[in-house]
Amino acid sequence: MVGVSTHLPTADVQDPESNARTARLREALLAAAFTADGLLELLGAPAYAALARSETVPALRATRGDSPLETLVRLFLLQRPVERRRAQAALPVADCLADGWLVQDGDELRASVDVRPYGGPEGQDWWIVSDLGCAVGGAGGIRGVGEADRAELVLGVGGASTTLAGITVRRPVGKALDLGTGSGIQALHAAQHATRVTATDLNPRALRIAALTLALSGAEAADLREGSLFEPAGDETYDLIVSNPPFVISPGARLTYRDGGMGGDDLCRTLVQQSAAYLNDGGYCQLLANWQHVAGEEWQDRLRSWVPQGCDAWIVQREVQDITQYAELWLRDAGDHRAGDEAYAARYDAWLDEFEARGTKAIGFGWITLRKSGSEASSITVEEWPHPVEQPLGEAVVAHFDRQDYLRATDDAALLAGHFKLADEVVQEQVGLPGAEDPEHVVLRQNRGMRRATKVDTVGAGFAGVCDGTLPAGRILDAIAQLVGEDPVLLRDRTPASIRMLVEQGFLEPVAAAG
Repeated sequence: MVGVSTHLPTADVQDPESNARTARLREALLAAAFTADGLLELLGAPAYAALARSETVPALRATRGDSPLETLVRLFLLQRPVERRRAQAALPVADCLADGWLVQDGDELRASVDVRPYGGPEGQDWWIVSDLGCAVGGAGGIRGVGEADRAELVLGVGGASTTLAGITVRRPVGKALDLGTGSGIQALHAAQHATRVTATDLNPRALRIAALTLALSGAEAADLREGSLFEPAGDETYDLIVSNPPFVISPGARLTYRDGGMGGDDLCRTLVQQSAAYLNDGGYCQLLANWQHVAGEEWQDRLRSWVPQGCDAWIVQREVQDITQYAELWLRDAGDHRAGDEAYAARYDAWLDEFEARGTKAIGFGWITLRKSGSEASSITVEEWPHPVEQPLGEAVVAHFDRQDYLRATDDAALLAGHFKLADEVVQEQVGLPGAEDPEHVVLRQNRGMRRATKVDTVGAGFAGVCDGTLPAGRILDAIAQLVGEDPVLLRDRTPASIRMLVEQGFLEPVAAAG
C-alpha cells in the first residue's frame, strides 16, 4: 500500500554540498542505465507499456534479479522495498538518505517519491519526480490514499503532459512561464530554450517536486512561485506561456491536480482570456483544455469568444466524450469506483446534476494555441481533428501562423501572381470504382505534421502537382484552362478560394519567385 509521503527529498541549488549529492545520484542512475532506453531494454515493450496502464506484475517479473537497474526499477517505479546491501550496489545510499530520496525501514530501504526516466527531445536522459504511485498509470492507480492526502497529489508523466510538450513551439526565447507546473515537465523542456523559466502552481508541494525534477535532470533552476492562474506573474510578460491546467469540468474542487475550482469550463476560458496581458508581442500561449458542448450553442463559437483581442488562435478539438463517459472517466481517476455502490452512485449523480444545470451535452478536449499578433483582423481557426498526428508539432504550429499571416496580407490578385511549391511528402490518391476511366475524386494526403487529407477536383490536383515554385499561379491556371478547354478568365475567378485552402492547410507553400 502506498500513500503520500509526509516528507519530500531536498535538492538545494544554493548549497554546493546538496548539488554534489544530487549530481552523484544522477551519475548513479546513468551508470545503471536507469533511462527511458534502459527501461525498455530491460522490461521489453509489453511490460513497459503495462506500466502506463497501472499494471505492475509484468515489470515485477522482469526485475527479479540483482542488477542495479532492476533494483532502481523496484525502488523508484514499483515502490517495493529492497535490502540495503542491494541498494548500495546501485546508489550512493548515504547521500540518498541524507537528502530524503530513500527512507530506511529496518534492513530495507524504500523510495519517498516516484522517479521516472524520461527521454528529452534531443536524446537527453531526464527524470520526472512525482508522488508515490503517480508516475505509474496516474493517480487512478493509487490505493490506500486518504481524501485529504489525495487532494495535494502531484502527478508525473502522462499523455496530456507529453502531448503539450510535443506541440509547444521550441524557439529560443528570453522568458517562459509554466503555469500550473505540477511535476515540472514543461519547465524542464522550457529550460532548454528559454533564458529564464518561471514555474507557478497553487499547490506548494508541486513547486517542491518541480524543483526536484529540474535538479535531478541537471537543468537550470526555475523561478518557482505559488499562486493561482496569472496572479504569481505580477506585471511581468513572457515570450512563451505553457499550461497543462486543472481543466477537468467537475462538481467541486476535490483534487488540486485536476479540478480548477471554477464552474464549468470557466478556468480554461479565464486562462485564455487573460493570457494576452502577459504575452510579449509575437509570443505564444499554448495549453490543453476541456470545454463544454452546450445545448443550442455551437462549440466553435463558444471557443472563438474566448480569444482575446490582438491574438491569433489555432484551436484543435482532439476528442469528444458524452457526459456519462466523461463522468465515469474521472470518477475512476478519483478511485470513487472503489468507494461502495451508494457513494459511487451519489457522486455520479452529482456530476450529472452539474452538467444538467449547465445544459452540457458533451465535453471536448484539445489544444489551444494563441499568438499575440496585435492584428485588428485576428485569424482564428477552430477545427476538429481526431486523427493521428506526427509529434513533435512545434514547427508545424509556427508554420500554421506564418501561413495565416501570408493569407491575411495577400489578396486574390497577389495570390495569382504568387509562386508556390507542393509541401514535402504530400501524396495523391485517386478513389473510384475498379476499371473506371476517371476517379470519383482525388485526395491529397500529408505524411508529416497534422497528416491532413483533403479532396480536390481535377483542376486542384493538376495545379498542386505542377507547383514547383517556378511559375506564378495564374500562368499555371492558364495552361490548365487550355488543356481542359475552360475559359481561363473564369478559371482564374473561381480558383483562388481553392488555392487559399491548400495554403492554409499546408499542402502548398508560398515561395519567392526565382531571380
